[in-house]
Amino acid sequence: MDFATDDKTVNLQIAREYKSLLKISYQTLSEDDKALIRKALDVAIEAHSSQTRKSGKPYIFHPISVAKIVASKIGLDAQSIASALLHDVVEDTKYSIEKIEEIFGKEIAKIVDGLTKISKLKKEKILSIQAENFRKMLLTLNDDIRVILIKIADRLHNMKTLDYLSEEKQLKISSETLYIYAPIAHRIGLYEIKTELEDLSLKYTDSEVYNEIKTSLEKTKDDQNLYIRNFARKISEKLKSENLEFKINGRSKSIYSIRNKIIKKNISIDEVYDRFAVRIIYDAEPVLEKLIAWKIYSIVTDVYRPNPTRLRDWISTPKSNGYEALHITVVGPNKRWIEVQIRSTRMHEIAERGYAAHYKYKLGDDKESGLEKWLNRLQEVLKNPDSSAVNFVEDFKLNLYSDEIFVFTPEGDLKSLPKGSTALDFAFHIHSGLGLRTRGIKVNGKIVPLNFKLSSGEQVQIIKSNNSKPSASWLDFVITSKAKSAIRSSIKENKKQIGEEGKEILRRKLKQLKINFNENNINKIQNFFNLQTSLDLFYRIGIGTIDNSDLKKYANSQNAIIKFFRRKISDKPLNKSNDTISTTYDQLVFGNNDERLDYTLSNCCSPVAGDKVFGFVTVNDGIKVHKYDCKNSISMQSKFAYRILKCKWIDSTQHDYTSKIQIIGIDNIGLVNQITTVISENLSINMRKMSFDTEGDTFKGSITFRVKNKNIVDKLIQRIKKIKGVYKVVRD
Repeated sequence: MDFATDDKTVNLQIAREYKSLLKISYQTLSEDDKALIRKALDVAIEAHSSQTRKSGKPYIFHPISVAKIVASKIGLDAQSIASALLHDVVEDTKYSIEKIEEIFGKEIAKIVDGLTKISKLKKEKILSIQAENFRKMLLTLNDDIRVILIKIADRLHNMKTLDYLSEEKQLKISSETLYIYAPIAHRIGLYEIKTELEDLSLKYTDSEVYNEIKTSLEKTKDDQNLYIRNFARKISEKLKSENLEFKINGRSKSIYSIRNKIIKKNISIDEVYDRFAVRIIYDAEPVLEKLIAWKIYSIVTDVYRPNPTRLRDWISTPKSNGYEALHITVVGPNKRWIEVQIRSTRMHEIAERGYAAHYKYKLGDDKESGLEKWLNRLQEVLKNPDSSAVNFVEDFKLNLYSDEIFVFTPEGDLKSLPKGSTALDFAFHIHSGLGLRTRGIKVNGKIVPLNFKLSSGEQVQIIKSNNSKPSASWLDFVITSKAKSAIRSSIKENKKQIGEEGKEILRRKLKQLKINFNENNINKIQNFFNLQTSLDLFYRIGIGTIDNSDLKKYANSQNAIIKFFRRKISDKPLNKSNDTISTTYDQLVFGNNDERLDYTLSNCCSPVAGDKVFGFVTVNDGIKVHKYDCKNSISMQSKFAYRILKCKWIDSTQHDYTSKIQIIGIDNIGLVNQITTVISENLSINMRKMSFDTEGDTFKGSITFRVKNKNIVDKLIQRIKKIKGVYKVVRD
């Protein structure tokens, strides 16, 4: 094979990578397949011969790496591997899509064209570039799902080589990965890739937490392996006596999921006990898989006591993305709770490789797979012209990580919905037209409210009326994207008439304010009131929720954000007095030049001095400062990366901040007095609010106070923890 390059070392490395690519392929490659992959590699080498990556490495190693992910981790065929090798050729080189079709045929050209279109999406004035990219990316699923799978592989390799980019680009790309690519990988069933994307993203969005958890996992790795051997030893003989072919191994919880548990449970990393699960993977013919799974379950629970509330049977009712397994939680050695996942080899491959494994094991019937059902439902929402990109993304993401429930129609058909779905969600799930005409709903033969939350096993009947119309209040309780999209579309029709009237009212009002009625000014007013479309603006003016006084506020605040950036603290002090700010004043500085700008601390996460924070430029309120682990952080950094400001604390001793702690413990006599003494005497903290509630022999307390910085809060928490009877102290 002739590699056109002057560098013999690179030439040899490419040859090794090519051989590795063929060797690790999940699919069995024929000689024709190998010839196709080789031809694609030759074209890619020639096309990228003069290009290098930010790392300085020849560019060709990027498409080869993407192809290896496609071949092994996703498990696609030779055409997909060839397309992965060619995925950047049309975008970055002299090759045209017509030339690719001439060399490789229509199918590969179509995939490469889809990948090129995603990369070339115009970054024009849209509400959220990332959200629009997401929708357009999903639209390619209608043509060939391999486009999105190769794009996910491309993103995974880019995440693995992110070290060579600037900090700003690392943060933006990582946030976008968490916001877009990890959820879609999860939904398609690519659990291994989803986990890698999440962990790599956390490495750049919160490196301190990432490194802390990674170090902790590495320290306990030997203990984990020993524990798994002890666990397996007690059940292996019994499994062998049943003539089962199996293997038992451990799976560490991902760094990202551990971090989420720490935040959700308000605990330290040492308190996360379920850091790994045990997997039992067995060989079986498809017709015997379920029987053998329950046999293994019986053997495991004979040896280890199970928690009956933690049984998850995804073999009888697989998840909608095709995931199958039995999950049980048992008391293992040393009286530790441990999750055990029981899967056949087929189930395991589907869990790891998703789509490709579905094809390998697909039975010869006409039933749609879970993935195909999902794609069909997704198309309806994707093609709805009235659905904004941001609404689509947010609604879509709500359904990604949720558990499922299974309910019945009056005819006995089984339907799956996300956990938390309402009776009205069910109506829209059956058909959008039926949902819009819903007058009432019966669950198990009894009339229930439309917002009634469904549970698995219930039978649901829709009562319809041609005179029924959807209400805006429906959006407050439906959770599925299909329902939200259909309701918004219907309501929008009703808004149009009022919007036309509001448009004329606005035209007259702007004339009085000496502001031209044109598209540019309408967009500015729309953004000022944080509205998504001009119709929303005209509608609110039409019904009077935006009046003369509101429009005058807009007139007085044009170019507010630009003025805000230009205003330095040296020109206008933050405090209301005329005193100048000294160099030791507790302050945040922004940007690469450490500028001092006006800001306010956000209420959603209440940062204090010392917290890792960033600035977000709002439309109306200037810069809002958020903690990096704020619940809104990823969404803001992905959707509005251009409005993110780097910031850091330059001093934390001269300014007070409000902080709040929660205390849980045993209700001992004098305990509250001890706590207040620690707060008031030791650290000179100014208490603002305190409340304690008791239940039985336990109590829960909440204390709000003013502090100088984060270190004082940490010291206070440590001192209160030492008081006898106090069980837990956490910062709220």
